[in-house]
Amino acid sequence: QVQLVESGGGLVQAGGSLRLSCAASGRAFSMHAMGWFRQAPGKEREFVAAISRSGQRTDYADSVKGRFTISRDNAKNTVYLQMTSLKPEDTALYYCAADYAISQRTGVAASEYDYWGQGTQVTVSS
Repeated sequence: QVQLVESGGGLVQAGGSLRLSCAASGRAFSMHAMGWFRQAPGKEREFVAAISRSGQRTDYADSVKGRFTISRDNAKNTVYLQMTSLKPEDTALYYCAADYAISQRTGVAASEYDYWGQGTQVTVSS
């Protein structure tokens, strides 16, 4: 079992920045690929970013490339999502997810992830 707790969400003006954190406890954090997903009201959950076990590999949704950066600190059991140049369309509930992985792969599908946090709300005003 892995428990995930997100933090760092809030209200920000368009063009602003936020950094989300996801603290993990339980099974070996470094054995899990980590991902960020988001869900806006009335929409399906969508992939945002993912990072491999060691941080060697990252993947991003086209909509956030160049604006968001995913990183992890395995010593602190934490994964981060640095978000810059935020847009109103980034408004959503952001979820952290963990995928037990035996390789340096990343997952872009929610179905690939075994554990999920409760989410943190990000609201971007225009």
